[in-house]
Amino acid sequence: MSGSLNPTALVRLLGSWNSGALPAYRELADVVRLLVMDGRIPLDVALPSERALAQTLGLSRTTVTAAYASLREQGFLTAGQGSRGRTCIPHRTEPASVPGLAVPEGLLDLAYASLPAAGEVVHRAFAEALTELPALLPGFGYDAVGVPALREAIAEKYTAEGVPTTPGQILVTSGAQHALNIVLRALAGKQDRVMVEHPTYPNALDAIRSAGSKPLPVALPAGTSPAWDIDAMVATMNQQRPAIAYLVPDFHNPTGRIMSDLQRRRLTRAAAASGTVLVVDETLRGLNLDGVRTAPMSSFSPAVVSIGSLSKSHWAGLRTGWIRADESLIARFIATRTVMDLGGPVVEQLAAARLVRSFAEPLDARLEELRHNRETLLGLLAEHLPLWEVERPRGGLTVWCRLPSASSTALTVLAPDFGLRLAAGPRFGVGGAFEHYLRVPYTLPPAQLEFAVGALRSAQDKLDASPHLRRTLRAERPAAVAVA
Repeated sequence: MSGSLNPTALVRLLGSWNSGALPAYRELADVVRLLVMDGRIPLDVALPSERALAQTLGLSRTTVTAAYASLREQGFLTAGQGSRGRTCIPHRTEPASVPGLAVPEGLLDLAYASLPAAGEVVHRAFAEALTELPALLPGFGYDAVGVPALREAIAEKYTAEGVPTTPGQILVTSGAQHALNIVLRALAGKQDRVMVEHPTYPNALDAIRSAGSKPLPVALPAGTSPAWDIDAMVATMNQQRPAIAYLVPDFHNPTGRIMSDLQRRRLTRAAAASGTVLVVDETLRGLNLDGVRTAPMSSFSPAVVSIGSLSKSHWAGLRTGWIRADESLIARFIATRTVMDLGGPVVEQLAAARLVRSFAEPLDARLEELRHNRETLLGLLAEHLPLWEVERPRGGLTVWCRLPSASSTALTVLAPDFGLRLAAGPRFGVGGAFEHYLRVPYTLPPAQLEFAVGALRSAQDKLDASPHLRRTLRAERPAAVAVA
C-alpha cells in the first residue's frame, strides 16, 4: 500500500478547481482524474473520506460523494471500504499507460503513425514466398543473420542508391526497433550517453533507457531554417563524447523535416573526430512527399550504422527490418543478437526480399494518397484550430503542432471522452518537455481526419472553458502512451 492523502494536501493539489463551467462534482472529478493521470497523485493512494474532504472544501458531502462515484465509474478509484477508495488506472485506458499497441475499443487512434498494408503487393509477395519455402524446409530454420535472398536484396538497394554494399554488411532484424536495441546493447554501455534530436521518436528513447544509457538531447531549432542545429550537435559530440548519436535525418519523426547533404557531411566528420557512432534511422526515407533529393547518410562515411524497415512504407505486420554497417560491426551485432533471439520468421523474410527488390512499386499511389491526406489535415487544422501553429512536413507521416498553451497532456487525458487516443508531446522528449506540442498523423482517410480534428476542437474547447484543468498539469510526468 502507498498510504493516504490528507484533505489539506489534496486541496493544495486541486488549486482553483471550481470555475463554475460545469457542475461542481464534475469539475472536482475531472481535476482529480487529471492529477492521477499526471502522476501528481500516485497510484494506490487512499483519498480523503467524503466527509473530511467536504468539510475542507466547504462543500456539501453530496457533491464529494458524486465526484467519487464518477471517479469509480471511470475506473480511477477503487470501491474500497466505505469512502476510502484508492487511486488506480482504469482498465479501458491501460493501452495509454502501459507498453503495448492495443487500441481501446471505440477510439480513433492518433498515437500511431502507420499505414495499412500495401494490400495487393504484400499479398502477392507472400504468395510467391510460399513457393520458395520448400527449398528451405530441410534446414533448421534458425538464422541469426537473415535469409540470404533478403540480405542480397537490401545490399542491392543500398548500392543502387549510391552506397556500395555487400550482403555481409547486412543483418536482418525483426523491425527497426529490434535493430536499435541490438545496436545499443552492442555499442553503448551502462550510463553511456546517446545523443538524440529533441524531439525524437519515443520508442527510441525507451530503448536507450532500457539499455541503461542516458539520452543526451540536442534541441531542433524552433523554425525550419535551419532544420537542425548542427553547431550544437557538433559541440555536444566534441564536449560530451556520446557513444552513439541516434538521428532521424529523413522526414524526421515527429517534425517531418529532412536534413540537407551539407548538414549530413558535417555531422559525419564531427562524429569521426569525436569517436561517436552515428546510428541513422531511415525507416521513413521512402515516404518522400515533396521529392526532396538527398544522399543516404552512409554515403558520407563508411562508419555510419543505418537502420531500415518495411514497416512504414509497406506494412508493419511484416516485422522485418535491417542494419547496414561495416562487416566488423555486423559481427558484433550478430553476437549481441543471439542472446536476444535466434533469428526471424522465414516466410516473412522471403516476402520482404520480393518487396525490397520492387520497393517503389506501391509507393506512387501510396505517396499520392499521403499528399492528399496531408493537405486535408493541414486545411482542417487551419480551419478549426487556427491558434495551433503547424509545421508543414516535407515527408513522413505526421504533423508537429505547437499548441497555444502547455496543455498536451491535458488534451491527451481528455481525448478519450471525445473518441480519440493521442500521444502527449512529452512522449517525444526528455524531462517533461513539449507540453506545448502534439503530433498528429495523416495516415487516416479524410473522413476520419475530419472527425479527429473535430474531436480535438471539442477537447480544446473544454480546456478553454475550464482553465483550472490546464493549471493542474505542468508536464511533471505525462502518462506513457505506446507510439508507432
